[in-house]
Amino acid sequence: MAALLMPPLRPRKDRVFRGTISHLTNLNDDELRRRYRFGKDSIAYLCNLLQDRLRRPTNKATALTVEQQVCIALRFYASGSFLQVIGDTLGYDKGTVSRVVNDVTDALIDIKDDFVSWPTDVDSINRIKCGFYRQSNFPNVLGCIDCTHVRIQAPSDDEPSYVNRKGYHSINVQAVCDFEGRFTNIFANWPGSTHDSHIFNTSTLSNHLQTNHRGLIDGVILGDSGYACRPYLLTPYANPTERHQQRFNGCHASTRSVIERTFGILKRRFHVLHSEVRMKPEKVCRIFGACAVLHNIALSRNEPLVNDDGAGVRLDQPVQVPAFLGVQDGRNTREHVARLFFNQ
Repeated sequence: MAALLMPPLRPRKDRVFRGTISHLTNLNDDELRRRYRFGKDSIAYLCNLLQDRLRRPTNKATALTVEQQVCIALRFYASGSFLQVIGDTLGYDKGTVSRVVNDVTDALIDIKDDFVSWPTDVDSINRIKCGFYRQSNFPNVLGCIDCTHVRIQAPSDDEPSYVNRKGYHSINVQAVCDFEGRFTNIFANWPGSTHDSHIFNTSTLSNHLQTNHRGLIDGVILGDSGYACRPYLLTPYANPTERHQQRFNGCHASTRSVIERTFGILKRRFHVLHSEVRMKPEKVCRIFGACAVLHNIALSRNEPLVNDDGAGVRLDQPVQVPAFLGVQDGRNTREHVARLFFNQ
């Protein structure tokens, strides 16, 4: 009698394994770049780079290959679509896509220091100084610094601190790039309401420069007026009155614009950073770091931006800058550079 009252059992669904087709054999390089932002050779390079971290410890025929995992993550970074849409497009379950994106992101963060690193050797430092001087005639520049906002869904914890000055929720990410638009430092750790200057003051880069900077001869980074002027971080004059100050500001602006262009290229290449990311803030920070690594890899492998091309500048020896022997603070250093190079 009890058996008659029990509801009928649901038939068990058969397991379906999808996503076994490799796009690398069916699409040409242009089609691959539109979907994944990398050509066939570069995707193979990424697979080889990450294989030890992504290879599944199983012999099951249905386990995802390294190539499949890399393509799933690249498709997510490039499109910024929902995980469900990525899964439906490529033929995977939403949960599978989520796990793969996390795994590939973690693998890229593990190798971040190999591709995003502050220049320390003489050849790298001279190459960067030369590149900036050749482009904009600004001497002894090691990099340009700025922050960019990555829009996120309103978090449940400490929600007000993520509302930036434009009124939407975001992560405020600090970055430094060289003259080619290659990231040399990334600091993604703060909510959108945090001021750029505070982010810099709490960063490891600021601590490194305060500890190791020996003066103008070591080089400087350029920042906008949101930062305090330091011997190692030069900002524009607030109210330039003399000719050399006006020329300094003009050259400063044209030199520093490379970081703004780099942010634009990064977000155009990886739309996940341009749309509202529906993930926890700490995951968004890691995704930004992973995309920065991929951006630098794309530059090193000469991967063209879709419908865009660019050229780098190289020079052998930097312009010689006399040592500044005056008061070692930001304003005096800036005045020294302005009078020395922009007073004609």
